[in-house]
Amino acid sequence: MPKLWVSAGIELAEGSDLEATKAALAQLAKETESKERGCLKFEVRQNREEPNLFVLWECWADDRALSWHFEMPHTKAYLAGNYTSLRYIEKLSPLEALIQAEPA
Repeated sequence: MPKLWVSAGIELAEGSDLEATKAALAQLAKETESKERGCLKFEVRQNREEPNLFVLWECWADDRALSWHFEMPHTKAYLAGNYTSLRYIEKLSPLEALIQAEPA
């Protein structure tokens, strides 16, 4: 089964402190990568022109690993902090997988 790649756009929630949010995101990324076997990559990027916007780049072993992520205490703690709001989420496949899946 192919890996699940995710790109998620999030933005600073109204009333949230930018520095506290960055620290919380860094902690979430660290704990996710170190504590979740199904997480192959979890990176946070901050928009240079609009610093209140972030992108999460994630790679999961499968859909179940991503679902399990939302049950983890560190993820629940981050979400409970209401630091950010979701702008979009995209589940992605490598281009090679899409080409190979096309009928000849």
